[in-house]
Formats: sequence, C-alpha cells, structure tokens
Amino acid sequence: MRNVLLLSLFLLNIQSAISSSKGVSASLKAKWTMTPFLLETSEFIGENGNEKFWQFVETVKELTVYKNGESVRSYYNLIIKKAGQFLTELQVNLLKFALSLKTYSPAVQGSQQIAQDEPPPEDCPAFVSVHGQHSCSTKDIKKLLKAAAGRQKPYLYKADHWYPGLNKTDVPVVILYAEIGTKKFNSFHKVLSEKAQEGTLTYVLRHYVVDPKPQKMLLSGYGVELAIKSTEYKAVDDTQVKDTKAPATDEEIDEVQGFIFGTLKKSHPDLQEQLADLRKHLLDSTNDMTPLKVWELQDLSFQAAAMIMSVPKFDALKLMRDLSQNFPSKARSLTRGVVNQELRKEIEENQKRLSETMGVHPGDAGLFINGLPIDLDVHNPFSILDALRAEARILEGLHSLGIKGEHQSKLLSLPVSAVEDSYALDIRHAAITWVNDIESDSMYRSWPTGVQELLRATFPGVIRQIRRNFFNLVIFLDPVQEESIELVKLAEAFYKHKIPLRQALFSFTELQLFPFAPVNSIRLLKREFKPGTFSTSFRIGFVFVVNTADEVDGFSDAGVAFYRLFNFIADEYDFSQALVSVASMYNKVGAGQKLSVDTVPAYLKKKFPKASAERILGLESEYDEKRKAGAVFYRKSGLAALPQGLFNGVPLSPEEMDPEELETILLQRIMDTTNFFQKAVYTGQLTEGIDVVDYLMEQANMVPRFNPLVLSTDRTYLDFTASPVADDWEDTTMFSYLDSRDKTAVVAKKMKYFTKTDEGGVSGVTMWIVGDFEEGPGRRLLQSAMKHLKASVGVRVGVLANPGGKPMEDSTVLYRAIWAALLTQKSKAAADFVHQLLKDDSIRLLQQGTKMKDLLVPGMNADAFEKKFNTLGVDLVRSLQLFSRDVLKLRPGQRAVVSNGRVLGLLEEQDEFTVEDFHLLEKITLSTTAEKVKAKVKQMGLKTKQASDLVMKVDALLSAAPKGEARKSVRFVKDTHSVLHLSPRPDEVFYDVVAIVDPLTREAQKMTPLLIVLSQVVNLKLQVFMNCRAKLSEMPLKSFYRYVLEPDVAFMANDTVSPGPVARFTDLPESPLLTLNMITPESWMVEAVLSPHDLDNIHLQEVSGLVSAEYELEHLLLEGHCFDLSTGQPPRGLQFTLGMSQQPLLLDTIVMANLGYFQLKANPGAWILKLRKGRSEDIYQILAHDGTDSPADAGDVVVVLNSFHSKIIKVRVQKKADKIGEDLLSEATESKGIWDSIKRRARTSPGLTRLRIYSVRSSRANNMCFCSMAGGSSSEDGDKKEDVLNIFSVASGHLYERFLRIMMLSVLRHTKTPVKFWFLKNYLSPSFKETIPHMAEAYGFQYELVQYKWPRWLHQQTEKQRIIWGYKILFLDVLFPLAVDKIIFVDADQIVRADLMELRDLNLEGAPYGYTPFCDSRTEMDGYRFWKTGYWASHLGHRKYHISALYVVDLKKFRKIAAGDRLRGQYQALSQDPNSLSNLDQDLPNNMIHQVAIKSLPQEWLWCETWCDNTSKATAKTIDLCNNPKTKEPKLTAAARIVPEWVEYDSEIKRLLRQVQEQRETEATHSPSLAPSLQNPGSSQRDEL
Repeated sequence: MRNVLLLSLFLLNIQSAISSSKGVSASLKAKWTMTPFLLETSEFIGENGNEKFWQFVETVKELTVYKNGESVRSYYNLIIKKAGQFLTELQVNLLKFALSLKTYSPAVQGSQQIAQDEPPPEDCPAFVSVHGQHSCSTKDIKKLLKAAAGRQKPYLYKADHWYPGLNKTDVPVVILYAEIGTKKFNSFHKVLSEKAQEGTLTYVLRHYVVDPKPQKMLLSGYGVELAIKSTEYKAVDDTQVKDTKAPATDEEIDEVQGFIFGTLKKSHPDLQEQLADLRKHLLDSTNDMTPLKVWELQDLSFQAAAMIMSVPKFDALKLMRDLSQNFPSKARSLTRGVVNQELRKEIEENQKRLSETMGVHPGDAGLFINGLPIDLDVHNPFSILDALRAEARILEGLHSLGIKGEHQSKLLSLPVSAVEDSYALDIRHAAITWVNDIESDSMYRSWPTGVQELLRATFPGVIRQIRRNFFNLVIFLDPVQEESIELVKLAEAFYKHKIPLRQALFSFTELQLFPFAPVNSIRLLKREFKPGTFSTSFRIGFVFVVNTADEVDGFSDAGVAFYRLFNFIADEYDFSQALVSVASMYNKVGAGQKLSVDTVPAYLKKKFPKASAERILGLESEYDEKRKAGAVFYRKSGLAALPQGLFNGVPLSPEEMDPEELETILLQRIMDTTNFFQKAVYTGQLTEGIDVVDYLMEQANMVPRFNPLVLSTDRTYLDFTASPVADDWEDTTMFSYLDSRDKTAVVAKKMKYFTKTDEGGVSGVTMWIVGDFEEGPGRRLLQSAMKHLKASVGVRVGVLANPGGKPMEDSTVLYRAIWAALLTQKSKAAADFVHQLLKDDSIRLLQQGTKMKDLLVPGMNADAFEKKFNTLGVDLVRSLQLFSRDVLKLRPGQRAVVSNGRVLGLLEEQDEFTVEDFHLLEKITLSTTAEKVKAKVKQMGLKTKQASDLVMKVDALLSAAPKGEARKSVRFVKDTHSVLHLSPRPDEVFYDVVAIVDPLTREAQKMTPLLIVLSQVVNLKLQVFMNCRAKLSEMPLKSFYRYVLEPDVAFMANDTVSPGPVARFTDLPESPLLTLNMITPESWMVEAVLSPHDLDNIHLQEVSGLVSAEYELEHLLLEGHCFDLSTGQPPRGLQFTLGMSQQPLLLDTIVMANLGYFQLKANPGAWILKLRKGRSEDIYQILAHDGTDSPADAGDVVVVLNSFHSKIIKVRVQKKADKIGEDLLSEATESKGIWDSIKRRARTSPGLTRLRIYSVRSSRANNMCFCSMAGGSSSEDGDKKEDVLNIFSVASGHLYERFLRIMMLSVLRHTKTPVKFWFLKNYLSPSFKETIPHMAEAYGFQYELVQYKWPRWLHQQTEKQRIIWGYKILFLDVLFPLAVDKIIFVDADQIVRADLMELRDLNLEGAPYGYTPFCDSRTEMDGYRFWKTGYWASHLGHRKYHISALYVVDLKKFRKIAAGDRLRGQYQALSQDPNSLSNLDQDLPNNMIHQVAIKSLPQEWLWCETWCDNTSKATAKTIDLCNNPKTKEPKLTAAARIVPEWVEYDSEIKRLLRQVQEQRETEATHSPSLAPSLQNPGSSQRDEL
C-alpha cells in the first residue's frame, strides 16, 4: 500500500512543500459582552413560572463560590445539574440548546442596561433602588423604606421577577440589582424575601453583573452564503491585502474519491504533507465548476434525491446538507447518478396528493412539528425553540397523564378554538322595540331582496342597498342621562336621511337596581349630521329603560315620562314619528343639562294640546307596556354602563359610542360585516330562504349574556400534569412544602364532586367553587353553582374553602359539613343537603345553636355523615387556604370559580356570579376545547370519575397552550422510496416532524442543518419527503451555504468555553468569484467590523490563506405601526425618538404612509419612545399604544427589548385640539431640534481645527450605538442654518469604495459650498468605515452613515446587487431627516466636473425628482437600447427613459405627494414577477413616470461613453463609468482611459490612506495599550440610520 501511495504522489508530481489551505470563515458577535450561564439559566427556568424561578434562585444563591475552584466546563455542568432539579430531561436538553444559542442573553443584558440607567452607585457589586434612592448595604433598607412613601413608584416591566410574597399594592417597591449566586446577592435576598413575605414591601429582582467579562460572545442561529457572482464585467479591486492563515478545522471531508485520509495519515505519519497535497488535488478535480449542459441539468433534483435515499438513513441528512450547501461544486458528480423509476413514480404520486390536499407543489418546502407549520422564511431557531418548549409542555403533560400513542396523536390534533374577541348578544328579544324594519317597511320596497346581491360587483367603498336586515343597531340608554341626548339626535339623523339601520331603544334610570353599572362619564358632544354620509341598510331605533317602581309616574320621574310619551306618539302615529318628536324635544334641553320632569309635560302640551297628560303620564297610563322588560333585559344581559350599543349583537365600546366617532365606527362595522355575509353567501351557508338575523344569532360567538370575567381573552389555567410523591392534604405541613403544580395535582386527586345524578356519565365541565362559605358572598356563589348543576347535564361541582381568617373549628362548620356530605352520601342526597344548608333559614338556625344533624334531609345516611363530620379536623381547610393563596393567588376570603382548570378569580365582595353566569361559563368552556376532548376521552373506555378527571386535565393543558396556526396532518400515498424515515427512541416523549423539501433549494440549505441539530436536541420521529422538481433548465442553486447552529455549548480541550460557532467554508473551488451574504433573523441589523478582504468580491485564486470576516450584531430592530385616531390614516412624516431616562434622545425615525410603518434601532434594555420635539410634538399627542411595556395611560411609552425576537408595537396618535388644521409636511420647517447641524458649515481648513464628527458612543455605555434611523445630530441648539450640499451614494466592495472616494474628491474639488455626504451603511466594508473619518478630517467635509432595514412586509430581494438598487429608490422619504430639503444621488463610479450646487438649485418644475435621460448620440450602440422598443417604447410614449446614476430629489415635494409610498406600492406589485424590474433602481421610477413625474435634466449632467458620443464629452458635468455591453471593458481600465484626472485623484487618495496606515502603525508601536477608540477618530463618529 505504501508503494502504491508513493507512486500516486510521484505520478501527480506533487511537491513536498505544503500549500496553504484556503477557505472562508465568518463569525457574528453580539454588541454586548458575555452574559453568565447561571443568569441565562435562571431566565430559562423563569419561563416555566415565577415560582420555579425563585426556587432555582434559592438553590443556587451562593453557587458562584464554585466558579474559581472549578473549570468552566465543570461549573457549566454544575449549573445544568442544579437546573435539572426543576426540569425534565427533555427540558434540560432544550436548556442546553438555549444556552448554545445565547437565547436569554438579551434578557440578562436588558436588565444590565436598566441597571446602568439607574445609574449604579460606585464600587457596588449589588444595590437596591427604593423609589429612586440607591444603597449598597442591607442596613440602609429600613431607612429607605421609611422615606419611600413620598416618592413615585418605579416602572415595573412584564419581564421583572417579583418575589412571591403578599405583593400588596400599597407598600414600597424595592428593586434589587444583583448577580444571582453571589454572596452579596444572598445577603440582600435574605433580608428582602423575609420582608416581602411579611408584606412590608414588594421585592423585584433584576440582573446586574458588576464586572462583566470583557470579551464579546459569538452568536449562532443565522446563515452565511457565498453566492457566485457574474464575471461578465470585471469589478474587482487590484489593491493587495495581507492574507490570513487558515486555522486547522475539523470539518474536512475525510473520504475523497475512495481515499480515506484519516486512516492514511495515521498509517503514514511521515507523509503528512504529501497526503495533504494529494487530498487537495483530488478535491480540485472533484470540484469541477465547468458549466453543465441543459440536458445535464434536467434531472439533478431527482438524482440528488436518489443519492440521499441510497445511503444509510443516519448519514442521509448529512449527505443532503453537503449536496445542498456545496451544490455548485457537487453538481457535475450528481449528473452521473441513476434515478430509480420507482422513486420517480412515488414522488409524483405523493406530489399529486400534497398538491390536492395542502396546496404544496413540486419544489415547495414545508416543515411541520407535531402538525404545526413552521415557515422558515418567518421562523428562526429562537422562535423554533419557543415552539419546541410550548410543545414540550403539551407532550410531557399528555405523557404524564398516561396518554400515549394513538390517543396522544388524536388529542394533539384536536382543533383548539381560538378565544373570541367579539362576542355577541342575541337581539331577538321581546324587550326590544324596533323603530324600523328594512324587510317590511314601505320606504325600502324599491330595494332588491336577494342575498346574491351581496356578490354583485360595486365600486370600492360603496355599500349595497338590499332589503334584508343585515345590519342591526340596538342602543341601551337612560333618557335622563346627558349622554343620551346626542345619541337620540344622531339616530334620528340616520333615519331621516334613509340610513337604513334597524334601531332599538332601551331606557333605564333606576341605577339603584344596578350598582355595578355607574353612569357613563363620557360626554357625547353635539355634532351636525352631514346628509348623505351613509346610504346603507340598517335597522335604527331606541329603547329607553326607565325606573321600574310601580309607584312612580311621568310627573315624578323624567325617564318614565319620556318612555310613556314615546309610546303615545308611536301609538298615535308610528315609531318614526316618535323618534323625530323625542329628538325635537331634546332640542329644548340646554347644553350640559339633563332631561327634567317639567320638560316632557311641557312638550306634550305644546305639540299635542288635545291629549290628556294624566292619561299619558299618570299612574294609570295606557302607555306603560313593557316598561320593566327593558330594565330586566339590561340586567340579565350583563352589559356595561349606559349608554351601550350593540351592532349585530356585538357591544360597542364607550369610545365608539361617542357620537363624534359612531358614524365612522358603524361604517367600518358595516364593511367588515359585509365581508362576512359575502363569504357566507359564496359558500352556500346563507341562502335566500334563511332569515338573516337568525343566521347571525346562530354563530359561534353568540352568548346568552355578557360577563367580562368569563369572556376575557386573558385566561389563566392550572397545571394538572404533576405526579407528587406525597398526596395527603390533611397534613398541612407536608402540603405547604409542595410547589404549585404538586399542590394542584393533590387537590385534583382528592376532590369530590356534586353531580346531577348518581349514575352520571362523563362530565365535560368540572367547576371548583372557592370561597368562605361562612360568609354571605361565598354561600351565594355556591348556591348559584348548585342551581346551575340542577339545570345542566355533564357538569360536576367541587368545593374548596378559603376562609377569611385563621381556620378554626367554629369558623369552618359549613365547609366541613359540605365535605362530610360529599364523602359519605350519594350525589343527589349530598346536593339536596347542601341546597338546604345554604339557605338563610338554616344559617340562622345554626347561629341559634341548632345541631348540624338536625338539618339533614331525607335520603341521607345520618350515621355516616355525623361520624365523618365530627372527626373532620381543620388541617384540610388550612391546606385549601394555602392552595388558594399560593396557586389561585387569592387573599383569604376571596372567591373564585375554576372551570376545567381555568381560574376566574378575584371576585370582589360586591360582585355577583349568577346562575346565568354559570350557564355562560359552561357554554364557553365546552365550545373552546372541552367538548372535543370529552368525545376523544370517552373512546378510551375509562371509568366515569377517571374519564371526567382526564377531560378536565387535558382541556386545561390544551387550552393553556399558545394559539397559533391550525395543526395539519401530512400524509403520503407511499413512503418507501421517497421518504426518509428516522425513528424515535422508544418509551420517551418524541416530536413528530415532517419535512417536505427539494434537496437542491435554498430551503434545503437551511432546513437540513436545522433538522440535524434538532435530532441531537430532542427525540424525533422524522419523515423527510424529497419534493423534487423535474426538467430543470438552470442551476437550482448558485451559492455555497453554511447554517451556524449548535445543539449545546462547546468547550475547548482545556475545559474552557469555545469562543463560539463560526461559519467555515473549506475545500471551495478557487475559480468562481464569490460574494459573502449574512442571512440573519428579521430583527437583526448586522455589519462587518473586521476583514482586510473584499467580501463582495472573494476570488480564492488570488488569496494565499483564509478569507475571514467578523460581523457584529449592531442593533436589534424595534418596529411599529402608527395611526391617527381621528382619521384612521398614518400620520406621514411624524417623527419619534427613542432613548433612555438618562439620555432621552438617542435614535429617531419617520413614519411612512405604507401601513404607518416606522423602525428604530436599539439594543437590549428599556427604551422610552416619544414624539420628537418640534412640529411632531407640537401638533400630535400619543393617545394609546399596544405591545409596549408601560400601562396604556402612562405618560411615557416604555419598550423593553429583552430577546432576539422581533418587537412590533402599535402607536395611536391624535392632533391636539388647537392643531387640527396643521400639516406636518407643510412648508414651515423646524428651526430647532436634533437635525439642525445637517446644514451647518463645515470647517474647510484641514489642520486648523479638527472637524466635528458626531458622537456614536457614550463614554458611560460604550457598547451602545446611538444612532438615528433617519439621520440627525445631537444638537438641541437653535443655531442658524447655513448652506450645505447633501450628496447620497451607495457602494459595496473594495473597488466601488475606491471609486466612491474618488467621486467624493471630484465633488469637493468643484464646489465652494460645504458638503455633507450620506452613505448607506448596510454594505460598507470595515476598511472604508475606518478610513472615512480621516478623509473627512483631511478634506473638511461632513458625512453620515444612514441605515434602514428592509421592512418584512415589503417583497424581499435575495440578490445583493438588487437589494442595493432597492435602497437607492425605495426609502428616500425615510432615510433622511425632514430638515434635508434636497439631496443629490451620485453613483460611486462617477467623476464630477461641475459644481453640484447648480444641480441642487435647478428648478424641477413641480416634479419631486430630476433624472438625466440616457444618451442616444452613440449610434453604434442602438442595438443595446432596450428602451427604444417593446414595452418601454409604448409605456413611455414621447417621454425619455432616464438613467439612475445621477438624480436630484426635492425631499419636501417627494414627501408631500407621498412619492415614496407610491413607489413602494408599485414595487410591491411588480416585484412579485421575477422577470420584472430588471434594473430595479431605473425601471421603477421610469415605470411610475405617469404617477410620479420626472424632470428631465439637461444632457450634460451625465455623460457616459457607452451611450454618448465623444463630441459631447467636452461639456459633460459628470462622467459615469457605466458598463459597456459590447466591449465588457473592466472598470479600472476604462476609468484610467476615459477620465484623465481619475488617476490623479486615485493617487492622491492612496497617499492619504498610506499616511493613515503609517500613523496607525506608529501609534500602535508607541502606545500598544491605547484603546482602539482613541486611535481612530471614526470611533466618535455619529452613526446615522
């Protein structure tokens, strides 16, 4: 063998010298430093519940003492071991995955930033903050608490850790900033936890590490792509850079063309170098990049699938990863593969099934975890980890409940109904008096009656007039209330102008009957109705609910008088006349006054002089029918305070009932409801023979009454899945040591129930009634539940005591009697006894000394009862009181109802939970999940009690799970040849994962490594279907790819933590030109921070070592949508600022009209969002916000960023009353604010003064990048504005950055006006960002780096060049501050020969921007002028096609006409077609020329040799080095040939860069410890947008 090997080496003529290994590596660091594993672990456990968090904290409170004595690996394993006390094996694996991802690092860092913002006292390893006062010593806590009362309480955030003490609201809040596990933490924790348990303070913990590790951590969870670039035009810089040696890597492929190099190296250690060269030679011959013929491409996908399915299944995923991620170099070897016809046929059969059942077509990808669809365009490893954790709770819960196999799959696949957010009340009630009826009133007889009319096409916004009661408005109001006046007038206006609402009126004045319905304090202001606003088909009306006392009449009560007058007029004439008359009467009531007793008789006498007031208004009135019905209906409906409206049964909020808003609200409701009806008609659910109102009232959201407690969407469920070792609840001491889950499991196991009959079947709803039954409210609650039990089938009721005081024998008599009855009697007898016991008479007898045995009812076993009653102690009651406090979070004596584990707690003493409420609760519980669960459980053949328990537990488990997309069942026709199967480990919880993927797609590049990692983290049952495309006509993949993801934290050989995961590309072919792209989660904004190489043009043939790139997660994105409440429209041009309490203005942004979208850059921490000072703050005010971390009524809008997930908020604003007519984008501009300096004159004398470069880092928080989404400086002064020339440009790659510097120099040489350059930061290289401050200093210009993340809702581009083109045109309105009036875009490869001030001041004649048309003077290029024929010729007509290399934008006009929004809208429509917008930055404005006018600039403003003849060059004001499709001349060659001064500019710039480099090297030699930020002026430059 040795001889054969030596012969091979000799024949290959390989030299003994080893060549350097080539490759590419990319890493991504966080902006912040390493966060401790212990703190991240605590956050992971905290997501399992606050109780678990504090139990873990108690366990590890001094764990850091082991840090110094142990290796890092040992300390990490110790943390995992401690966490394992609170986690299952599956959860421990997920914890390790989370730690490798650094998932909870932002949460820890967020707390750190909040601590820094306090700020912390000096030399303080831990400190407390008591209402803003700080201390490092526990001794000061008492003093701080005394002084806290007079100071404002601090903001507390959703992510804060509250110690589970009494948590009273009226005690001081103490925030501890400390590092868990340290001695200092423990000393504070001991004191604060004791005081919190005593109820003297609220204790909140936030992480704070006094001396964080200096190194930054490497992140994972992202992809890195090396895309193959076109080399049609040479665009590579010829400047040489120093190479980096490639480090050793363990990712090398061991087997190459039959040689097993690992074995060979062990067998022949003396031939290491020769073997390395042989391996390299064989790889080079394998990585054949010769283009494939079309016929070779056709079957590549099937050939890849055949190869994958032919290897052992445990190697198949790795092979798929290798093929997809290295496809360009594997393609030729794939063409030799043979496709089995059985494989092809099976794939086609499965594809047909998937297309018919799921809409999945050949080549599409899909990933399903337990049936949940995981869209990899939306999801990332962090959100997938969340999904795995959520599923783990369900899977482990079902497993612990003994549900496995087929039954588990059935329950898991149950459709869990989403919680309704718009319940409706049945309006088919006799108490409602309808004023009009669309279907029967003659005034609507000309309207068509068919429901099919809904499908008739109309203009957008036109509401159809159909003679059906589609829209119904019911108003409950008290006619005496001031708020009712305008509503009556508005309803009259609706009716008179034929706004066909069907109206109903209720009246109510007897507020003493309903103490829970206070008078609505909202004043319904007068308004003038605008005729013709509506033309819809409503039923409109009023009903006034009035005093129901028999002794009152119309002379003593204005409400009763109003009601009788209304009925009198309706009886004499009709309801419409009654409505007009009462509205007229209201005109007699003065502003700010109520209807008085005198007003009604006076109006009656004036309008109906012959009518008898006594007969109409007196005690014996004939017009008093149904007066009580309205009040009874209102009370039973459970509606909120009056006035209250229902639209098709759905309540309107108090804000919506404002007459100023009601018209708009009703119109919106009509539009929404029309869509609902259209769908019903289209699907055949609503036909001509069906009554529309009946159809509405039979929908799933219909309820018999409203109770906010029952209908709330914010629901809490008990966890029944624990299996405690001890289950004795009569031993209070033992019970107290159990955690919440174990306490719940014990109570569920021991509970006894009342049922309707002794032979009852499986109960679908289990209710626990909690309260102090020695008190009236508790007894009434239980009475209502028992009455409901009598009327319902399938409900059982359990009873839990929660005494108001310390449980004693004499204070627990009733509960012990109830419990004794449950233990000893049959269900019916026990229920009858409890009914008797709860009566007031029985309570009175007991209080008078009657014995309990004397209250027994017939049918009871008296001896058994009495024996149990007399022996029952109070320990059971004490345990239940503990359960109420620790699990249900109730105070002693508080009441609650628990329905299938859902806790409806905190019933205040005055709150009543009636029988009707229990009916409602049962309906809601069954409709959510319980009914479906019950049906499945009944199939298991369990005993009644066991089955009912299981329904309760499973319903709680499934209902508590987060609601997402519906689960899908993925089934294949056949799975022998085309589906890869990996079986789960037996007898363990497993995830059922189905992947559908074409192995040669971008989705496969990402999905395959993800599946490999998931299979290492959790137990998988995996099916991967090869969804291949047939008859490929082009290369399916044109990139190499790596997905950076690890299943666990990696350690080095010396037991220290590995620096982190890195994307490594080894054994790459050297011939192609590559560009590196980072593919990160949506909310990440990353930038390259270190690499000497041109990452846009990587050519390994010209590199002798490793091309390395270091990136940094510069910011996490905060996104939002903003709307004006008055108009419903986005407030275009509104500006927000984001900052912290110590530095309130750090970032800013502008709201665009598209979806009211805005974005801000931030990092982990608590941020304050405000309207920017100036016009935004002067004109607007923030009224409401969602998704934030501060209360809706708080003065500040606080947003906490504490995860890698996207954060999206909604902000609603409104113009101030005195600014209604103001326009944000008017000609008036702000003279003060953060952007004043953009027009400030730069100092033009280099060397005299150092140019002011805007600050990007704070001295205190030097890891934060304080920058503006839309530009700006930190100045708040009102300095005088001076003239400045604003130039915008983009560049990517070293060559174009070289051109960019030369363009800048040419601009500066031809103007005397101060210049400010604006550069798109997204794609600039680290070297450019390092050197630009020196160039700014040398030449005396200003600059800012602007940045904008491509919005997720805007169609994404995948090719880097097209993304850059998009940035040139799509975000001009939001990239720059409002104070920039005009900006000129100049391509990087242009040379300017004139003063661009001329262009800036050019009259654009009303157009928002000006472009130069393409030259047509070089006639030999006519064949390449695509715009002269076809689409462009017909679209443009007489207009010209313009080039995007140079253009001037009037930003004021651009924003005024919403040009940016129009361009984005058109882009969104056109970009869906991959063949559209070939030259995106040019094609889009030219395509929109009819909607957004272009001013054609004089031809001399842009000369390009490709299109312009030589004669016109002499007058050219700029020269563009555009590509020549005919000659393909390289850019550098063309530049030196076409523009003589280009070489001079180039040499000058090179001299400057050499000087900078020499200066840097000198400084580094003399001051090796000098911080980089001091060595480089760029470190103080303000980074914008």
